[in-house]
Amino acid sequence: MKFKTLLVCLCLGLFSFGQTPITVNVSGTVFNLLQDTVAIALYNGQNYRDLIKGKVDKKGNFSLKGNLPSKDVYVLRISKNQHVNLILRENANIQVYGDGKNLIHHMNLVGSEESVQLNKFILQMEDYNRKKDSAQVYLQQHPEQEKAVNESFGPIFQGFEAYKQEFFNVNQNSPALLPLLSLFDPNANFDVYEMLVDQIVKGFDGAPTVNLVKANYMNFKAKHDELAFLLPGKEALDFMQPKLDGKPLRLSDLRGKVVLLDFWASWCGPCRRENPNVVRVYEKYKDAGFTVMSVSLDKDKAAWQEAIKRDNLTWSNHVSDLKAWSNEAAQLYKVTGIPFTVLIDKEGKIIKTNARGEDLESQLKSIFGF
Repeated sequence: MKFKTLLVCLCLGLFSFGQTPITVNVSGTVFNLLQDTVAIALYNGQNYRDLIKGKVDKKGNFSLKGNLPSKDVYVLRISKNQHVNLILRENANIQVYGDGKNLIHHMNLVGSEESVQLNKFILQMEDYNRKKDSAQVYLQQHPEQEKAVNESFGPIFQGFEAYKQEFFNVNQNSPALLPLLSLFDPNANFDVYEMLVDQIVKGFDGAPTVNLVKANYMNFKAKHDELAFLLPGKEALDFMQPKLDGKPLRLSDLRGKVVLLDFWASWCGPCRRENPNVVRVYEKYKDAGFTVMSVSLDKDKAAWQEAIKRDNLTWSNHVSDLKAWSNEAAQLYKVTGIPFTVLIDKEGKIIKTNARGEDLESQLKSIFGF
């Protein structure tokens, strides 16, 4: 389960200094158990770390009372490979009833609505992931069925998107929102990620899991803010570098055209494999006002020139200061890996970063209309 793995990462700092211990009571009746003990535990994706253990009588009754290091998300372990997620606060008093053969699907949890909501969402998320994985496997085996698979999976995708939004609306300021973190790419949806972290912190601040969520958020935000100049709508940073003939070319010299700023190198395999796509869209859109400015991270001018010729990069806007990774334009744009592209509109504003292949062509199609 993806969320189990997420909790592993989040709970690594559980036993840190300065936490306030809590007293909890988790009891209930679970029949069809395969063992005579249950436990409140931590789970690391493979193994459990039991914190409070207790016996189960012949009727499936159990009672777990004791202290935990702090409020947080724990699990009620009922077997070697089965557990229920529990959000435990000071003086939590929760009852769990159900069938030990498949407790997560056949359970009544009383005394913690946020734990109910957490487990409910995990079930929905895992069901969606199974369907998505199945569709992807089928599509790999039958690529000719892409249209049919997309049409079939579309309602499933839309239904889960609607469910996520409803779940967020219903569970404001609750740690039950934690699994949503695994479904968002902070790079693509930073505002949503930031809002989600804020809601989780409001609902469970001080819990080690949430402390780590905050720390991860602050680290990511620092990097995000550092790269804010690359956000869509920002004016592309101008620079000047020498062309093959030694004459200088500024990025701003190309104002009035849609520009793909492409950082690459002759020695970069992925760059060379991407070049045919760049050539294809250049040939398709060059007469409509599209061009490419290629910044090479080469040191060897001869190798750079040979790669341009061999890959049929016919545009004239090839520049480099031949400083490899110390290329000043690459430093300006904080390039840490290539190929790296920035699509820029006619006014010099950024449209998107790292648009390549079908994505690049889709962007250009929306701009030029064909």
